Amino acid sequence: MGDGFFRNIINNPIIAAINDMNKAEAAINSPCKIIFLLAGDIFNIKSIVGRVKENNKLIYVHIDLMEGFSKDVTALRFINEHICPDGIITTRGNLIKAAKEMSIFTIQRLFVLDSLSLDTGIKSIKSTRPDAVEILPGIMPRVAKSIHSETRIPVITGGLISEKDDVIQNLRSGAIGISTSKEDIWYM
Repeated sequence: MGDGFFRNIINNPIIAAINDMNKAEAAINSPCKIIFLLAGDIFNIKSIVGRVKENNKLIYVHIDLMEGFSKDVTALRFINEHICPDGIITTRGNLIKAAKEMSIFTIQRLFVLDSLSLDTGIKSIKSTRPDAVEILPGIMPRVAKSIHSETRIPVITGGLISEKDDVIQNLRSGAIGISTSKEDIWYM
């Protein structure tokens, strides 16, 4: 579990994040090998996951953001068995634990707003042990380094990434990947 994710992120650390379904084809046609689906609903999620897989790319669905699904274990099970993404993204520790029991690759999304949210996030990551953690906003390389050193979980940074220097600084801090909806960065 996760071999494809880590193999692909080593070769290309830029992750195309789809936060608008109108950008789905652009993400699929980009050089990015990993796609984070941050928009969608019960009617279109299966087709977009299928399109991504047809193009030999990996797709990770942010289940908290999919419309028409409840945010519970039953929806997680349905998405796993009927939609078949390569893994899931969520902010919810209970869903990380349930997904791991189902052998689903997990990415825990963490919003770091202040020192309290950083400390709480580190405790949550240590408890849930996701396969990777995505930190937002991604313009805080020092925080990425701190979380990785405290938890030893691979770190992805995302949110507010808008320049080449943001990518370079995050990778230097130890992040294994950068997720962004900025199309020009997909081609870096």
